[in-house]
Parts: sequence; C-alpha cells; structure tokens
Amino acid sequence: MSLLEREPYQAQLADCLRSVKDRGGCIVLVGGEAGIGKTALVQEFLKSSRAARVLWGACDALFTARPLAPLHDIARQTQGALLAAVQSGASRDLIFSAALDELERGAESIVVFEDMHWADEASLDFMKFLGRRIQRIPAMLIVTYRDDEVGPRHPLQFVFGDLPRTHTRRLSLSPLSKPAVEELARRSERFPHRLYEITGGNPFFVTEVLGAGVDIVPVNVRDAVLARASRLTPASQRVAELVCLIPGRTESWLLEEIVRPDDAAIEGCVAIGMIRSEDGSLAFRHELARLGFEGTVPAVRRQSLHARVLNVLATNSEIPAARLAHHADGARDSAQVLRYAPLAAAQAASVGAHREAAALYDLAVRYAQGLPDDERARLLELLSYECYVTSQPARAIEARQSAVVTWRTSGAKLREGDNLRWLARLSWYAGRRAQAEQYVKDAIAILESLPPGVELAKTYADLAQLEMEATEIDAAVTWAKRAIALAEILHSQEVLSDALNTLGTTRLWAADASGWEDLDRSLQLALAGGFQVEVARNYLNQCAMAVSRWEYMRAADNLRRGLDFCKEHDLDTWKLYLMATSARMKFEQGDWSGASADADSVLRNARTAPVTRIPTLRILAHLRIRRGDPGAMELLDEARALAGPIPELQRIGTLAATCAEAAWLTGDRDGVRREVLPAYGRVVQRRDPRMKGELAAWLWRVDALTDPPTDIPKPYSLEISGDWQGAAQAWSALGCPYEYACMLAWYGGQSQQLAALKILERLGAGPAAGMLRKKMRAQGVRGIPRGVRTSTRLNTFGLTRREAEILVLISEGLRNAAIAKRLFVSTKTVDNHVSSILTKLGVESRAEAVAVFLKQRGRHAG
Repeated sequence: MSLLEREPYQAQLADCLRSVKDRGGCIVLVGGEAGIGKTALVQEFLKSSRAARVLWGACDALFTARPLAPLHDIARQTQGALLAAVQSGASRDLIFSAALDELERGAESIVVFEDMHWADEASLDFMKFLGRRIQRIPAMLIVTYRDDEVGPRHPLQFVFGDLPRTHTRRLSLSPLSKPAVEELARRSERFPHRLYEITGGNPFFVTEVLGAGVDIVPVNVRDAVLARASRLTPASQRVAELVCLIPGRTESWLLEEIVRPDDAAIEGCVAIGMIRSEDGSLAFRHELARLGFEGTVPAVRRQSLHARVLNVLATNSEIPAARLAHHADGARDSAQVLRYAPLAAAQAASVGAHREAAALYDLAVRYAQGLPDDERARLLELLSYECYVTSQPARAIEARQSAVVTWRTSGAKLREGDNLRWLARLSWYAGRRAQAEQYVKDAIAILESLPPGVELAKTYADLAQLEMEATEIDAAVTWAKRAIALAEILHSQEVLSDALNTLGTTRLWAADASGWEDLDRSLQLALAGGFQVEVARNYLNQCAMAVSRWEYMRAADNLRRGLDFCKEHDLDTWKLYLMATSARMKFEQGDWSGASADADSVLRNARTAPVTRIPTLRILAHLRIRRGDPGAMELLDEARALAGPIPELQRIGTLAATCAEAAWLTGDRDGVRREVLPAYGRVVQRRDPRMKGELAAWLWRVDALTDPPTDIPKPYSLEISGDWQGAAQAWSALGCPYEYACMLAWYGGQSQQLAALKILERLGAGPAAGMLRKKMRAQGVRGIPRGVRTSTRLNTFGLTRREAEILVLISEGLRNAAIAKRLFVSTKTVDNHVSSILTKLGVESRAEAVAVFLKQRGRHAG
C-alpha cells in the first residue's frame, strides 16, 4: 500500500538518484520529528529504485553510541575488505579507506545512514569524510535524522555545514493532513474521536492509536503501546520484554537462547506492530514504541533480563564491547561494567569517537569504587584526556584532580607530576591562568626531583607555551630551549616539535623573523612523525603570527593548508581557532561580512573552547563597534568574564584597544585614556611591538603619551612622529582600508576627507563616517555627501544590515529569543529591531513582514 502524501518526497529522491549518473554522487538529508515516517519513506523509495545495490546502516540508541555502527552494518552486507577492517580493530583511516574503496568500485549504490541524530563521533567523521568525496562516488547517500532533536549546537549540524552544497539536498517531512488521517482511519475501520487533533498528523501516533483498538484516543504514545500490549499472550509478552531492552534488532539466536519463542509468540508481537526481518531478527517498528514498552517493564525484571542478555552475548566474540557495557550497566553488574566499558572506550577512541569514549570511561568511573586506587586513578586519567579532546574542561579538570590525590597518597611522584602538568594545560584552556601557573610550577618541582624523562620535557614545553601566551618573551624562550635540549637527549621528536613551535611563535611575537625557521622545522618534524595536533597547532601559529605581522598572503596560505588538514583529520578544536584567526584577518582587510560569518560559525559551535571564544567575541564586538551595530558591549563583557579575574596580557591589550576605539567614536577622549592607560602600563614593558604600538597610538591621539616608544611597527611610529601621510601610505600598503581611511579623515584636507568618506561608506563604517561628516561641517565644507549606510542603501525598504539579517531569521521561523541567541545580543535588542522592521515595511505582524520579504526576494530572483 502506497504511503499517503509522500509522493513529492518520492519524486525528489528519484530525481537525486537520476543525477548520480550525470553529476556524481549526492547526499539527501531526510529530517523530521520522531514518528513522521522517515524510514517508511526511504523503504518505499527503495522498492521502486533501480540501483544496483542498497547498503543500509543504522545508529543505535545505546547508553553510548556504538562507534561506526552504520559501517558495521554495511560491512556485514558487503563482506570483503571492509568487513575485515572493522572486525580487526583497524585504525579509523584504514576503515574509512576500505569503505571508500567499496563504494567507488562497481555499479551505483544507495547507502542509507539511519537515525544519525544518535551517531557516534566516528560515524559523524565518516559522514564528513564521505561528503568531501561524494562527487567521485557512484552513490546516493540518504541520511535520516530527527530534526527536532538536532538543535543549533548538535554535532550533526556541524557535519551538515561541511557537506558540499551543490551535491546535498534536504527533505523535511511534514505531518499528514487531516484528510490523510481520516483516510487511514477509514482503512482501519476505526474512527477514534479527534484523532487528527490529538496525534497532530504524526503517522506513528496515528498508527499506534488505530492499532490500539480503543474508542477514546490515548493521551500519549505510551498509552497506545500499553493498549496494544494488553492483547499479548504471556509468551508474546516475554518476547516483547526482551526486545524492548535491546535498541535496534534482537537477533533470532538471542531470542531462541533466552525465551525460546514459538511461531505464535512471534506472530503476536508482529501483530502489535513489531517487524521481523528476513534473518529472523525482531524489532519494534519505532523507537518510541520500544521506549514506551520498556517503561512498562518493572525495574527488577529489567535488571534481571539485562543480566541474562549480557550472559548470552558475552559468549559471542563478535558482539561489540559497547553493547556489552550497555547491558552490564542495565544489570547493575559492576564487575562486567569495569570489564567492558574501558575496552569499549578504548575502541571508540581508536576510531576517533571521543565523546563516546568519554561517556564510557565516565560509566566505568561510576562503578570503580571497589577498584584498587591505582587502577581507578588510571581510569580517571583516561576520562580526563577524552574530556579534554571533546572540550569538556570542567570534567577533565575534576578527573585529573582526583587522580592527583590518589597518586600523591600512594607516593607515585612521576604520575603526580605528570597529572599536575595536565592540570596546568587544562586550566589554561578553561581560562584559569593563575591556577595553570601554580600547577605547572608544582609539576616542575616534583619532576625535577626525579631522573629526567619525557614528562619533564613536556612540562618545560607547556610552561614555555604558558609564558608565551602571557607575552613573557624571555621566559618563554628560556623554557622552550630547556624543553628542546631535554627532548634531543631523550630523542623525543614530538616534544621537540612542540617546543620549536612555541619558540618560533614567541620569536615572531617579539618581531624576530628567525622564528619562521623554528616553525618550519617544527612542522617538518610533526608531519614526519604523524603528530597531528602539532601539525594543526603549527599551521594555526603560523597563520596567527602572519596576521599579527600584516603578512596576509602568508597567513592565507597557512590558513588554507591548516583548514584542509584539520578537516581531513577532524581536528575541530584547531579548525575553530583557525576560523577565528580567519575572522581577524578578514576584519583587518575590510571584508567585514566574511569576518562576521567566520566569527558567527565559531561562536555557534558547542565545542568552541574559552581560549578560542575570547578572541572571536572581541573581533565580532570590534566589528559591531565599527559598523555601529548594537550588542558590542555584551560580547566584550562575555569575553572579559571568560578571561577571568586575572586575564593574560594579550587579552588585556586587545580588549583595551577595542574599547578605546568605541570611546573615540563617541567623542569620549577621557574614555580612551581610561581604557588604555592601565593596559599600556603593563604592555610597555613587554616585547610585543604591535600591541605596544596600537595602544601608544591611541594615547598619542588623546594627548596622553608622554614617552613615545621606538620599537613599534611603522604605521604607528609614523603617525606618532607626525608623518600622517607616511602612516596612511603604510596602512594602504599593508592592505588595511579602515586604518588608511582614518588617517585621511583625521589628518587630511578636504580632498583626503572626501576620499576617506567613500571608503568608510563602502565598508559600512557608519560611526566613523558620521564623525567625519560632523568634522567637515564644522570646517565649513559644502556639498558633503549625506551618505546612507551601504546596507541600508542596498535594501529596498531602508533596513539596516542588522535589521535585514533579523528579517531573514524571522522568515526561517525563529522567535526573538532564538534570534537573540543566534546573534549574541539581548532579546530586548531584537524586540527593538523587530519593531523597527515592522514600521519600515508598513506592516503590523511578523507574518506580514515575512510575506513582503519573500515577495521582494522573488522579484530579485526573477
């Protein structure tokens, strides 16, 4: 029987499949709420497709997702090299390559990844891996997911963002209409009261209600499931109780081993909506039904059944450890949890499923009270590391602190020192500078009392990086050289690469160009040794230092190579920091729309660490200040809060410069002094020429610079010396249009001011342009262009850039609170913008505003 009201979706799927021959592979994202019929749609489409083969893999709703679950399913269907790879415990790269080889050869395929909202990290990485290569694969990838469970910060959203737009299509399934629901009721010859209103047209809810065989519609799906279950015989009840405890399919051999069902018992379960596969496995038709039934099984009975399932599964060597850990937890069997959860965690980490590894180690720790202290401490170390790589600094710190207490009590000095080193690194990532300094000092004190080892070399390298971030140049160079010397004695290429990375960055920070040689050597060591984190960190530091020195071509090259490397190896932490650096580079070069887009993408990501979030917030705030957009101070307040009570000097300096410009643009010269003087008093003692020059220039502009520094970049020194024409030319040569325009506006004559006004208008720098017009009017200049902000001039209705942005979000169905979160402003600010939008459009409601917007957009598209 054909599905009701699904013909348009079937047509789109068929169109996508046809395109595979002409345009290469494609990806179809099939989203919808639970029970909307995603799986049924795909299954119906497959019946009519002519693809050479269908490969179907699903994600499970286990306690922690089974790493690469869809690939395991597909491997069993393909056999061969892919099956060998996933069963051998091969590395993620080998498994991915085997899967790619399987899909590239032979005729076209349809590959289904079901329920990707439950996907583990490695499966998400594989989806990204496949997406980057989809054009050369003769395959159609169909991904189903619950869009109501995939919010803006869900990991799946970030995978979607990495997929090629030209080869990706989204299908969002709608509920059934009232006539369709009534048609289903007629087919079942049951007519419950208010069926459509209560089910909302959700096909699963409708089916469950009609199948329950009652005259009054149950208030929720659990009641519908109970109504169906009441018709089960005792034998069928035992089968259903077992199946509901096993996410996914319950194998026929497992059914036979535990409940030994006869055909009548199986038929009774199928009659209430379960599905029996060709291989004899049994499953609930929908996860909601499974969960509803599971809630009806008494707790003692559930625990007993989990124990029986565990005992049977444990005898099968092919059962994944993650599945065994799931049932061990359900059975409350601490010994088996401690046996399988760490094993499953290690397997997850080996294929890059670090979130799942963290959850499994956390599970093991919860059952580890009876373990010897040293074993529990090692579990805590493993948990801490996985939390570190998944941006869970608070949990990572907590686990390390517990491990330190254990090692200290047992007198294991080496382990204590190494964990203190880790606490220093974690504290810095969490924005806790003071704690980081104390931890690293304590680590060195302990490790230097022991024979020199890699742990001590790593601690020296970590301290060097900590000093570098604080722009303590001499100290950073000293500790980096000590780390290098010890690493060479110990033949540790990884530590050597790390320390050279820090040394080179520090030297460049102090305007010593020899740092490029250190960074190049560090990169070669990292690439040769396969030290992925060091490679990513090297590209990041080279990019950041090039931007800091206004060497934008070098920065762009390292940005491209770094992003490619991070995407290829799924190093999201460093990819996000590279994106933040990209935002800064585009901001300085006058590509403010690009800078805003990059900054927004970083801030929306749930994995963005505080050390990355802080500079991104500052860049976005600075951009809003220059545009005259609201919400800048809110972003700066958040950045200050993340930086902590004792922020690093680089953060103090950059925040001071940003706030100084905000004060300058409002004519508050005292505010400039108030913001800059405290920071400059600390910066002037450091070898950070750019920061020193920027703050000195602000003080000079408000007559507050008493002793001009000499070791600062050319544009600042020329301005301070009175050569504003030279400063303007220097900014122009560096490719910084805003600063160039400011030199012309502040110091030039009428012709230079008019030229500056054009640049500022083009950039959308409303406050600076308004300040310049006011100055020119005071000078008696006539014929000054009135000037409308570029964003307003290009908008038919006179909306500002921010108002136009908010109108687009309104058209996407977002409410004001959601828009506020998306744009990092207050809800009140959005309320004010929405009111202004309605006034300018001459409408009274949001719906009318969206209608006008869509009509106007259609005109432009035509």
